[in-house]
Amino acid sequence: MPRSLRARLLTAASRVLMKPLIARERDPRAARARFLRMARRVAPDPPLAIFLPDRLGQAGLPALWASVAGRGDAGVLLYLHGGAFVMGSPRTHRALAARLGAAAGLSALIPHYRRAPEHPFPAALEDALAAYRALLARGYRPGRIAFAGDSAGGGLALAMAAAAVQEGLPRPAGLVAFSPLVDLTFSGASWSENRGRDALLPAELAPEVAAFWLNGANPADPRASPLLADWAAPPPPALLFVAESEVLRDDAVRMVARLRAAGGRAELRLAGDLPHVWPWLCPWLPEGCATIAEAGSFLAGCLGEFDGTP
Repeated sequence: MPRSLRARLLTAASRVLMKPLIARERDPRAARARFLRMARRVAPDPPLAIFLPDRLGQAGLPALWASVAGRGDAGVLLYLHGGAFVMGSPRTHRALAARLGAAAGLSALIPHYRRAPEHPFPAALEDALAAYRALLARGYRPGRIAFAGDSAGGGLALAMAAAAVQEGLPRPAGLVAFSPLVDLTFSGASWSENRGRDALLPAELAPEVAAFWLNGANPADPRASPLLADWAAPPPPALLFVAESEVLRDDAVRMVARLRAAGGRAELRLAGDLPHVWPWLCPWLPEGCATIAEAGSFLAGCLGEFDGTP
């Protein structure tokens, strides 16, 4: 499908303006502040959005409920925000989570998981699992819970799904990931092939940023690189999105193959030349809104298919 004029303009602007800025950033705190300012400008809340704070589990993990009035009664979308394990928060991703949840008929819950470098691996994954356990403890049926995330958060969603299965927790109804980072060994060919083509992510910065989170841990640990995870039972139905021009292209392509090999139903949507996590740019980017609609329809179709057990 031909790209919209807005997509062409935004992709070009991202490549020329944003990518060099990101490549120069070395201070995690400054990066967080910049990301938050950008979110307030370019990721507006959807009409009739409702946001409510919460505390999850015995530890009181902070989280944010994000929904659109009248469109979140079917269950819960557990959404893990992106930001390279260093940036991002429920505030930067509440609009995307609310839109995706509404498209699926779900209320989104965004945990404020601990970020690096203050809280290195595996803190973020521990918090994600704690959020899932808290939902189950509150009586939410796993067949009415979906996982989703973008970039590093997409990798966390997949790592959480694998860890949940391995720990004997019920699997969720379905999973969606936008441009997921699933291999911290950076072995995918697209890291070199798309080094100059990627509209947003500077490939040379990836190992440095990952080191903030890993803090000396093995990047091949499946909790950090869910591409390498062993599934004790078939994974939940999954739909992954990535742009053909992204350095993360092969992460998504290989992850879908891995999920299928583990006995799961997994689908891949390979888009053209679009910015990393382009759904974040809805409503400015028509392709972003269309992707959210497709992802929401997929999750809605997964709800209630099974009770969470293999």
